[in-house]
Amino acid sequence: MSATGGVKTAKTGEGGDDSLVIAFDDNRLLTELFGTNDRNLARIEQGLGILATSRGNKLVITGKPHARNQADRVFRDLYARLKSGQDVTAGEVDGAIRLATAPEADLDKPQGGFGRHQIQTKRRVISARSQTQGTYIDALMQNELVFGVGPAGTGKTYLAVAVAVSMLLQKRVDRIILSRPAVEAGERLGFLPGDLKEKIDPYLRPLYDALYDTLPGEQAMKGLESGEIEVAPLAFMRGRTLANSFVILDEAQNCTPVQMKMFLTRLGENSRMAITGDPSQVDLPLGAKSGLRDALDILDGVPGVATVHFSDADVVRHPLVTRIVKAYNARERDLLGDKGK
Repeated sequence: MSATGGVKTAKTGEGGDDSLVIAFDDNRLLTELFGTNDRNLARIEQGLGILATSRGNKLVITGKPHARNQADRVFRDLYARLKSGQDVTAGEVDGAIRLATAPEADLDKPQGGFGRHQIQTKRRVISARSQTQGTYIDALMQNELVFGVGPAGTGKTYLAVAVAVSMLLQKRVDRIILSRPAVEAGERLGFLPGDLKEKIDPYLRPLYDALYDTLPGEQAMKGLESGEIEVAPLAFMRGRTLANSFVILDEAQNCTPVQMKMFLTRLGENSRMAITGDPSQVDLPLGAKSGLRDALDILDGVPGVATVHFSDADVVRHPLVTRIVKAYNARERDLLGDKGK
């Protein structure tokens, strides 16, 4: 029997030789742990191929040995979140499953990704929901320039904004600068009414969304008004030196090599940069080279530069998004295979 953080696990016992029994020390948390109408239990059962039966403050896990160990890890991680005052949402359940089933997961180590990779912001504590997200958070904390590359829905921009907000709150930087190239995604919007801010805001909306999810609305507005937080299109970066700042360039696949070089050379003293993008979703004119691909080739192996590659396995949105990304990637691989024949 092992005991960690108010949880006791018995490999055998009342559940039988093919079962694992988990005992929790606070019954009040079990309703949240198991979810409304045991939805979280059902989600974990389906994700791991096990059967979870609640008996008072105990949970009997039945299934294959490795799946039982993975379930033990999942319930320990989620229970630890509740003990620390954090919520357990469907996304957190999926994240715990993803961490426990990763090939490199250490099932004997408590609080896998949740304990090691957390970002403290004013609105919430944000945890890594995949091994790659954990690696990405570490890279953002430790390196001056980080490329986050991969498909949509993997948390590249969201985590970069969260780390930037955390560093701002800790006074490790004086301001946050969020930028994007103002490129239309496969459609012509034509003339947009309003002043300059009203014209460019639609392009920058995803950055605002991430910002408001990590800071109270009033504090975010105050930061935007004071200049402590700046959201601007890429074209506005030319000629500037960005010191004491956390600078994020989102949708970097849509900038040209010239724009990318311009942006990278804005890095000033005591500043950090995070550059995110998906090379498979380039909206530049046909034949134009992506500045993201160009920079990844040129800066490969340069000290102080870290690159984290996400895959479709790291998609943390609705489970259907993962299947959609996998389907598109499979089709692209087939097309490349046909061209090689």
